[in-house]
Amino acid sequence: MGADMIELDVLLTKDGVPVVIHDNDLERLAGIQGKITDTEYVEVQKMDVGSWFAASYKDERIPTLREVLSWAKDKISLNIEIKAESVTDQVAGGIEEKVIDLVREYEMEQYVLLSSFDYRAAERFSHLGSEIASAILFDKKQLDGVSAAGLMHKCKSNYFNVNWRYLTLFSFHKPDIDAHLMMVYTVNSRIVMRKLIRKGVYGIFSDRPDLLKEVADKEISERYG
Repeated sequence: MGADMIELDVLLTKDGVPVVIHDNDLERLAGIQGKITDTEYVEVQKMDVGSWFAASYKDERIPTLREVLSWAKDKISLNIEIKAESVTDQVAGGIEEKVIDLVREYEMEQYVLLSSFDYRAAERFSHLGSEIASAILFDKKQLDGVSAAGLMHKCKSNYFNVNWRYLTLFSFHKPDIDAHLMMVYTVNSRIVMRKLIRKGVYGIFSDRPDLLKEVADKEISERYG
């Protein structure tokens, strides 16, 4: 479909294996009571997380981050979101260190963007992996009197990932964050895509990368001929 990057989420199993899945709670995808963070990887390997979606996806398994990096290398860039449920006060051996070590092992440093809603993780990215680009995921509840730009500076983040519905909080006329540092999610509307591209945002997350590429190509063609 012409996407430049895939966004994915990472959680740690009980025994510390980084796996790629959005939900910590296993009920929706696996029909199992429990959480990824409370489950050993040997048990996670056995779970069918495809049948809920369609019979043709039966026996799909939860991939490890290692498997995904191995597949993505030389194919596509990754936005790796570290889920807050796996972030702790422990730095050594914590999820941030484990993820960064894997990114380095697969020499994907220039093809990965790290992000998190947990600002402890966001601050650690620059200390543990300064050569890897990072982003804060904006949560207005966590501002606590700090401006969005101030938070980005504190975390030494390169980009600012934000829900498109929050953009009314940021004036493009007197922006707190420059549009070219923004990556906006999740945009499936042609009209909103066009507006954001014209404002100069750096990136757009979409469930319709084919539509987004069509809109972006048209905008570029009209602008530059």
